[in-house]
Amino acid sequence: MIEKTALNSGWTLSCNDTARLGLPAVIPATVPGCVHLDLMANRLIPDPYIDVNEITNDWIGKTDWTYRCSFEAMPGDGKVQELVFDGLDTVAVISLNGEEIGRTFNMHRTYRFDVSRLLKVGANDLSVTFRSAYAYGAEMEKHYGYRPNNYPGPGNLLRKMACNFGWDWGPTLVTAGVWKPVRLESWDRARLAETRVSATLAGGDGLIKVDARLARHGDTTPLRLIAEIGGVTKTVVIAADEDEVSFELALASPQLWWPHHLGAQPLYPMTLRLIGDGSDDLLDAHERELGFRSLRLDTSADEHGSAFTFVINDVPLFICGANWIPDDCFPPRVTAERYAARIEEAKAANIHMLRVWGGGIFETDEFYEACDRMGMLVWQDFLFACAAYPEEEPLRSEVEAEVRDNVVRLMPHASLVLWNGNNENIWGFDEWGWRPIIKAGESWGLGYYLDLLPKLSAELDPDRPYYPGSPYSGSMEIEPNADGHGCKHIWDVWNDVGYEVYRNYIPRFCSEFGWQAPPAWATIEESVHDAPLTPQSNGVFHHQKATDGNDKLIRGLSGHLPEPRTMDDWHFATQLNQARAIRFGVEHMRSHRNICKGAVVWQFNDCWPVTSWAALDSAGRRKPLWYALKAAYDPRLLTIQPRSGGLAAIAVNERTLFWRAKISGKRLRLDGTVLAEFEFWRLLCDRFEAKEFPLPEDIVTPGLPKDEVIVVQMLDRRAFHYFVEDIELALPAPQLAVDVVGIDGGYQVKVTAQNFLKDLCLMADRLDPDAVVDSMLVTLLPGESHVFIVRTARTIVADDIVIGTVLRSANDLVAGD
Repeated sequence: MIEKTALNSGWTLSCNDTARLGLPAVIPATVPGCVHLDLMANRLIPDPYIDVNEITNDWIGKTDWTYRCSFEAMPGDGKVQELVFDGLDTVAVISLNGEEIGRTFNMHRTYRFDVSRLLKVGANDLSVTFRSAYAYGAEMEKHYGYRPNNYPGPGNLLRKMACNFGWDWGPTLVTAGVWKPVRLESWDRARLAETRVSATLAGGDGLIKVDARLARHGDTTPLRLIAEIGGVTKTVVIAADEDEVSFELALASPQLWWPHHLGAQPLYPMTLRLIGDGSDDLLDAHERELGFRSLRLDTSADEHGSAFTFVINDVPLFICGANWIPDDCFPPRVTAERYAARIEEAKAANIHMLRVWGGGIFETDEFYEACDRMGMLVWQDFLFACAAYPEEEPLRSEVEAEVRDNVVRLMPHASLVLWNGNNENIWGFDEWGWRPIIKAGESWGLGYYLDLLPKLSAELDPDRPYYPGSPYSGSMEIEPNADGHGCKHIWDVWNDVGYEVYRNYIPRFCSEFGWQAPPAWATIEESVHDAPLTPQSNGVFHHQKATDGNDKLIRGLSGHLPEPRTMDDWHFATQLNQARAIRFGVEHMRSHRNICKGAVVWQFNDCWPVTSWAALDSAGRRKPLWYALKAAYDPRLLTIQPRSGGLAAIAVNERTLFWRAKISGKRLRLDGTVLAEFEFWRLLCDRFEAKEFPLPEDIVTPGLPKDEVIVVQMLDRRAFHYFVEDIELALPAPQLAVDVVGIDGGYQVKVTAQNFLKDLCLMADRLDPDAVVDSMLVTLLPGESHVFIVRTARTIVADDIVIGTVLRSANDLVAGD
């Protein structure tokens, strides 16, 4: 069996810039890790997430660094000794005992070096010297020539996490380091050099395909590869002169793996054992958990254009999704527990797909394993984003190597349902003014998206769909961001116009759309120490990376909410507007589910404390948007939408059972007076259907628009429609009663409305930075009550629930304005 010795301790770091004064010659280092984390751990730099400290750290990415460690070894017995690096960031020279053993140029690959000749008995000295990504990028620009890039830095000229160089939600923190584990592997005779495993369905049975490639050393005998899963065993003999083998085995009637809103996620452990023929010598083993489900992406032509529909187990889905960015600017800090917590938060928000965006990384195994367990579908971008990419060497070979590495690594995961070629690059070439910059015949990445990537995907992972880009219409003959074809990004909303414009679009699938807001108040206070805090104060403004972002936040309030006068009101109003904008867009798209088959909001998470499009901020705190997504992505949604010159209540059902219930509604004054009402005995909405119910004329025709509301109910689902925006709505100053009762792990906070309360929110982090509240954005008619469940270890009393700080609503933004 392969002997594996982790080399993750005893490392030191040194700066190779002798002019950099004040740094120790030798700095204790952590592996896996990166330079920034080591410097912070040794109190040599301030935390770049705090205030404007980011700018004091620019020099780190422009400097060369060396990691060193010494480790003991006992080579001998003719075994192969290999150093394995799961990830090196990025341009590095590796030396063992003073002799160079390899060079790397790609953050996204695994590296293996045969050190049998160099390894000594006793102490061995290992060093990894990282060159500045900026310096290497400058060389590559001379080599390739200039290529357009929407963001600073050479992220499109080398294979490194592009958002390290800054994005419109991320800081410029250009990392270097041994960012994944490193180990020494010792083996003889043979090992599994590459193992590709896929699980599909063939009729009602599970079909497992195995392709294995061996590395051999001094072995001239046949070997056996034994596969075991679910009580089924298959043995394949590999002849002495062979090093590749392919075979299949079947598992009768396995339980199906489903996304979490539709069913369970049974996973079957599978083991591959490489054994010497005629002996019981275990040479190597490979273990995976497999889920069985069918998968296809329907892009067929229809009366609306061409579809973009994920079909799982023969069920065409409406995708309720969110985009995922790296969860930290320093990925080694993201543990398995943190992945699980974030994905659990996405699941609790009724999200069932995360799109791993192409300007970041292929996440570690723990991310995909958690998605498998939790029934979270994964759309995986290949790592190209918002830039033109050279297709010449050496970049082309690096791209091919990283794709082979990561497709083989990730293809067994049931959660993974799409390989996507790029983010916005085809769109960028077509519409962002790249054409006159890119010279005739000069490469910009299209050969990757339409040739290399589909070929590699078909060769390595033929059972999973590949799509060239997001957005992309399915053909270079059709504009890439067309409504009627493929997947679409909607960014004029937010950038240029109000969120009401979402209703101008009925895309086949919307893979990006979003609206900004600041993080939770506690997150701002932890990361910014301006006195006073204002939207324009240095720290707050620095943690807003979007061009004219703060101006867009205020412009986006126009026509909806009054311009805030205080920092507290700015914070709440912009968060509320974000939540409303995205709920508005999602409910519109879901109401057209016969045409549109997915909404993937930008974005779910953050990598640092920042004003951004995220629903969950970098501290893991829920913004109001999180609660809006939970409501808008509810598998059973009731919404009121314009239809045929009037209004319709639309029931949308993503459950496996039909939804049949009485539907009723009223037109009310805000004081609760009923002006018109209706009741329909039973509305039937079948599974995977959007069912329209036209509202009666007397319901949709207001007498005094600023003082009236429509409320429609179907079982416990309720929808509201207002005839005017809040800025014109006669919302009264909030009058309410609060009762606080302790429960195990926290409190019940009961709020009883004495007048109409719109979008009531309990901002739990204003009570305790660690507190979590179960619900938000609650609208109450006069006399109604709602109980908020607050999880906290702190003591809370009714007087702590301060209106206008802890308890917020649209009323206190509008009333008296």
